[in-house]
Amino acid sequence: MQLVVARVGRAHGIKGEVTVEVRTDEPELRLPPGAVLATDPATAGPLTIETGRVHSGRLLLRFEGVRDRTGAEALRNVLLIADIDPEELPEGEDEYYDHQLMDLDVVLTDGTEIGRITEISHLPSQDLFVVERPDGSEVYVPFVEEIVVEIDLEEQRAVIDPPPGLIDDQAEIASSRDEEDSSGADA
Repeated sequence: MQLVVARVGRAHGIKGEVTVEVRTDEPELRLPPGAVLATDPATAGPLTIETGRVHSGRLLLRFEGVRDRTGAEALRNVLLIADIDPEELPEGEDEYYDHQLMDLDVVLTDGTEIGRITEISHLPSQDLFVVERPDGSEVYVPFVEEIVVEIDLEEQRAVIDPPPGLIDDQAEIASSRDEEDSSGADA
């Protein structure tokens, strides 16, 4: 099975290093020197990691055969893909690979069906489930434990407890202006 483990960012310096946006919780396992990674687009690879280091909180990689800024810049936005055993599971108890979460049914705690996960968006602050509703519309559900209360891989479902307004348009909006309007309506 193939998993996207990083996206190449901009060139760093003039000797072929690139910044990478890491998309794995296990970069030391997926992105060590010597790792051979497939790419998307496929024409950019495969790429073999020659060196890796952290600089100012960002992972920098250099690939074999890329020796200058021009070559590094040509790799910008390329996705790096690692082959993994489909039976392999993340180390943490409440950690999941994207392929485990894709196509899970999403239901409320009372069993109401919301839709199914069609994509997982990895943002800097948190991950989001893109959930396709039965009518074809999409809703975005933050993948945080306060909202996603259970992942049941055997039942192939994600149970959520969303705040008002996340799933429907029935959000309760409290405003001091509403109170003033109702109390001063006769004045």
